[in-house]
Amino acid sequence: MSARGPSRSRSARPNKNREGAVRRFFATLTKTLQIAGQIVLAFMVVTICYDAFMRYVFTAPTSWSLEINTFLIVFVAAMTAADVQRTDAHIRITFFSDMAGPLGRRVLDVVIGLVGVGFCSIMAWRGFLLAYQAFDYGERVSSSFGTPMVFPYALLPLGFGMLAIQFLLNAIDAVFWPDRRRDGEEKLQEV
Repeated sequence: MSARGPSRSRSARPNKNREGAVRRFFATLTKTLQIAGQIVLAFMVVTICYDAFMRYVFTAPTSWSLEINTFLIVFVAAMTAADVQRTDAHIRITFFSDMAGPLGRRVLDVVIGLVGVGFCSIMAWRGFLLAYQAFDYGERVSSSFGTPMVFPYALLPLGFGMLAIQFLLNAIDAVFWPDRRRDGEEKLQEV
């Protein structure tokens, strides 16, 4: 026994290292992308209003607003989805889960997590192939900017890959820590 109390072996210590570090890193990454998505959305509002003002007041529409905002909406949708899933902030139909007991909800969470992992993995893989093909062939938008298509296409595998990881983390939580609450559940119960 040491001066601090009974000594613990390394395996008896609470496991905050690997699993906790990965979750903290992933949560920080998704929160950062969520904030970036909010900034991008505000930028989109400004550029669309500017384009509308230029079009209808000065009859001189911008040549870049539509193209930029088309790509930015993909960013907002793809890159913020993992944080929405992590905080459980999406819209859900809870008819069946409300009827199921705790075990039924747990099974539903695992099934939904695994189906989500499968779907998002396929989307990430196909998105990667699409981005690679655009890079390989040098595809560009036929506009004044001539934006390489690899940039907007690359958002798909990144966004769906992160969403697949989040679905996997949710399924793991449902199996091993069914009482662990996500941020969104606690917020919904407070209201």
